[in-house]
Formats: sequence, structure tokens, C-alpha cells
Amino acid sequence: MRVCPLNPNSKAYLIGGGIGSMAAAAFMIRDGGVPGGQIFILEANPLMGGSLDGAGDPQRGYSLRGGRMLTTDNYECTWDLFKTIPSLTSAGLSVFDETVAFNEKHKAHSMARLVDRRRARVPVTSMGFSMQDRMELLKLSHADEAGLGASTITDHLSPEFFETEFWFMWSTTFAFQPWHSAVEFKRYLLRFMMEFTRIETLAGVKRTIYNQYDSLVLPLQRWLRGQGVHLINDCKVMDLHHRSDEGGFVVTGIQSLRAGISDVIRVNEGDLVFLQNGSMTDASSLGSMTNAPKRLTKADSGGWALWEKLADGRPGFGNPAAFNRCIAQSVWESFTVTLKNPAFFDLMDQLSGNEAGTGGLVTFKDSNWMMSIVLAHQPHFINQPADVQVFWGYSLFPDRIGNFVAKPMSACNGAEILQELCGHLRFDLDVVSSANCIPCTMPYITSMFMPRQLSDRPLPVPEGSKNFAFISQFVEIPDDVVFTVEYSVRAAQMAVYQLLGIDRKVPPVTRHDQSLRVQFEALVKAFK
Repeated sequence: MRVCPLNPNSKAYLIGGGIGSMAAAAFMIRDGGVPGGQIFILEANPLMGGSLDGAGDPQRGYSLRGGRMLTTDNYECTWDLFKTIPSLTSAGLSVFDETVAFNEKHKAHSMARLVDRRRARVPVTSMGFSMQDRMELLKLSHADEAGLGASTITDHLSPEFFETEFWFMWSTTFAFQPWHSAVEFKRYLLRFMMEFTRIETLAGVKRTIYNQYDSLVLPLQRWLRGQGVHLINDCKVMDLHHRSDEGGFVVTGIQSLRAGISDVIRVNEGDLVFLQNGSMTDASSLGSMTNAPKRLTKADSGGWALWEKLADGRPGFGNPAAFNRCIAQSVWESFTVTLKNPAFFDLMDQLSGNEAGTGGLVTFKDSNWMMSIVLAHQPHFINQPADVQVFWGYSLFPDRIGNFVAKPMSACNGAEILQELCGHLRFDLDVVSSANCIPCTMPYITSMFMPRQLSDRPLPVPEGSKNFAFISQFVEIPDDVVFTVEYSVRAAQMAVYQLLGIDRKVPPVTRHDQSLRVQFEALVKAFK
């Protein structure tokens, strides 16, 4: 393994405190031999973690914008990292070991993946495909990405496909919309072909012990601090100073606003700069039991401007407009419910046949909002008392009128969302009379799924870049899929290894789709 090329006075600056930057810092230390004291993570918000958030308490209520699906059949770079990060709560174990042990004890096997308007479990052993659906799916899964270009899923699949049980399960598991990118949909079909065969039970999904902020971000943050990494909050980067050096791109300064004070960090020869370009949770807003979340727009965002500046006139730096141009096509809304009465969890146990933490998403198939909820193993937060329960839900169509509340979800407060939920479940509202429901609107949450050309996403290290790399969901990684923790961690590992010249192979994407066994099982499933 090559020794770090940074001299004792050189530094690495990571702009954005999400999982990508934190992973990059860890790879620099672990695999590049970079002293932690030479690494600076600059984050505009009060906390590190980016989109992997989770906060609150029993009094004010807990809130998290979402939860990411994990698997141990994929996520090669994520587990390569977390096999070497000590657990916060399990002495002597890594985060990976802890997660595997937890999932051995709490195996997922959903028995109520879809529920209809009668509150009945929808039979899901059959995917509901016609022969035309099968042929169109097969054709799309074998299509060349260059030929697919910026086409949408609806360009390749007939209207009847979007009424199949498969679509209801696949789209809500991964948050796809019919107008999203055909390329991304195809990549998911291939990357998660193993999940195709068990999509109705979600048996392949792995959970962390707590929410991913507590279980992934906090242990990694503690390890980075222990290595001397500088974690700097309330520091917004406004611009990058740069020059052309023998035809290459070189960052020379970082213009920042820290605690309201403008400053320019000088980037010297040998220093490195990594940028988390774009943000799927940019301009998010929280509501309450009495107020709907504010509807924020591009004018309220802060995560796109720097990428837009850098990409202007530089085709190799991508095209942010491909992803942030239409909020109506990338928005959805989630909600987190805090309970101090076990009645709701008890009734869900009876309805679904799953104890909390053994099922998965329960999707209300006839919901105008396309609402789903998931009851994780409790406690879901490290500081959550034993007599408090927390569950999470989301809706793909927040701008549609509800079935039980005569307004769109985007205009609803937490109490009205609970009313809509209880309507679908046929639960008495008394069950949630003391509940605290915190809704969250995310205008760009599926922006990475927007139809795009190959050139719209930059490489982690753009051609000609001397000391600069991108790390995010908006870089181009062949064969891998966005909207996953893995994509951010893989981008970080690729960027660090390339800029530092580390002689260690990035773990390859496991091609389960090329396994004859997996192909056969998927074929059998498609004909059920």
C-alpha cells in the first residue's frame, strides 16, 4: 500500500459533513496513512451526518428524514469501512459485527407488505405480471445505457405494469416514480436482483440497531475525533478559488462563512479538496402536530449553488440542472411518530403478523398519498426510554388529496397525517391521542433519480483535476445505484484512492445479476 503523498504541512479539506466526507476522511487515515490532524471537514449545519440524521427526545418528539436500506449481499465499500470502525455500544465489536449479530437475532420477514382499502393483506406471492410486462422488463434490463439516455421508466413499460403488485412493492421500497430515469431503474433491477426474488418479504433488508445516525454516523464521528480530525460545524463554503495548471484544474482557496465571519482558507501545493456536490435533503422543512412543513424552493436551498458555479462552462463537472430543475418530480414527505402508549404497536402486531423490527414497510395500496409505514425494533434512538415507541412513514404523492383528509398531505399537520393513517388502518383515533407526529417535506429527495444523460454526473475525480474531487450521490459510478449509503461511501473511496494514489483495490460491485442461480430464481419469480 502506497504511503500518503501529503507532506507534513499538507492538508485535506472536505466540504460537507455527510457520510461521504466522513468516509473519505476515514479512508485517508486507514488506507492512505494521512494523519487525522491534517484533515478538516467543513459542515454548514450544527451536526455532522448530512442526510443520515436522527434527533429528538420523548418530550419534543423524535424526528428523522428517512432510513436507508442496507444489505450484506451488496454494500461492499460500506462494510469494508465499518468492519474497522468500533461500535459505540458493543465492546469489542465493529459496527459491521454488531449489525450482523443484530440481524441474526431480528430477522426480517414481512407478512403484510401491501394492505388494501379493506385493511386486508394483499396476496403478494405473485408479482402480477402479464407476458407483456415480463418481456418489457427483460428488454429494459438488457438495454444499453447510452441508448436509454434520459428516457423515463414510462418510455419502456406499459401503463398496466404500474398496477402490478411488483410495482407497488418495488417503487415504495426504493422510492421510484414512473417518470424517473430508466437507467436508474435498470441499474436497480440488476444491482438488487436478489431482492427481486424476496421483495414481498424484504428478507434481504438489514437494519442497524438504532437509526443510522446513532448506529453509523456517531461511531464513525467518534473514531474520526479520536484520530484528530477537525470536525468544523457552522461553516458554509461559498466558493472555491481555482486556476488552470498545465491544462488541469487546481483549487487554490476556499471562501467560507463561519459563524457569520467571512474567511478564505488558503489551499497550498499538495493540499486536497473534496466537495459533496448537490444534496437530496436540501431545503427540507419540518412541521409539527399543529403546522404543516413550509414549502421551500430552490431559493431556500444551499446545497446546489457551489456545484452550479463550478459546473458553469466545465462539461466535465456535470450538469446540476438535470437533477434540481423540477421539485414536483423529486419531492416527497416523511413523518416520524413518537408514542407513549403501546396500543398502536400492539394493534399493528395483530394486523401485520409482525412484531416491530421483524417486518418492513407496510404500504397502503389504495392510498391516494401512496403512504407506507415501518415499525423498527425498539428503541430506535439511543436515548429513547423503554416506555416510548417511535415509527416512521412516508408518502410518494404528497400533493394529492387524502382518502380521509380532504387536503393534500403537503398542507397537513401531524394530527391530520395521523388521521389519514388511522383511516387506512381503521384504528380509533384514541390510539394516537397522545402521539407526536413530526412531518418533513424534502423537495429534492429523489433528485438523483431524475432522467439524465451520462455526462450530467461528473466522475469522482474529473479528468484534468489535480487536487479536487466530488463525493456525493451525484457522481458517476458504473453499475452502482444512487439513493444508498453505499453510493456515497464508494464515491469517497474511489476519490481518495485516486488522488492519493493508494495501491489498494476498491471493493468491486458484486454482480449478482450474472449469477446463474440468481437469474434462475428471478425468472421463476417473474412467472409466479
